[in-house]
Amino acid sequence: MPRRREVQKREVLPDPKYNSTLVAKFINIVMTNGKKSVAEKIVYNALEILKKKVADKDPLEVFTTAVENAKPLVHVKSRRIGGATYQVPVEIEPNTRTSIAFRWIRSYARNRGEKTMEERLAAELMDCYNKQGNTIKKREDTHRMAEANKAFIHFRY
Repeated sequence: MPRRREVQKREVLPDPKYNSTLVAKFINIVMTNGKKSVAEKIVYNALEILKKKVADKDPLEVFTTAVENAKPLVHVKSRRIGGATYQVPVEIEPNTRTSIAFRWIRSYARNRGEKTMEERLAAELMDCYNKQGNTIKKREDTHRMAEANKAFIHFRY
């Protein structure tokens, strides 16, 4: 992070199919080894599977709701004060919330038992949409940890 000049965030162009920057950012998170076309295929096929599972809703709407349900509001940071280390609850910036939710969804989808990555991703997004599954459990654990350490909130930065 530069100390003298301002940090310029690069704008992500919206994806061609759904015209959504959220989907484009998620494709970039899913991408490994620079294979963007493979990542696009995985995400688009997962959204098609979601379209079949939830017939009455738009898959983009299901995706955005799933991501909103997975976003953490607070997390804990270690802070060393006078020889003791405290877990201090800190609120998370909106952009960071989204990227954390993306990373959690991706990692828990990779660890699922379905056969293809499209099916795994669709199942994890469906679980997030229904407020259940590993990603939501991780979010609840993070919130619970912050709630337990609420007494140390006066140590925040």
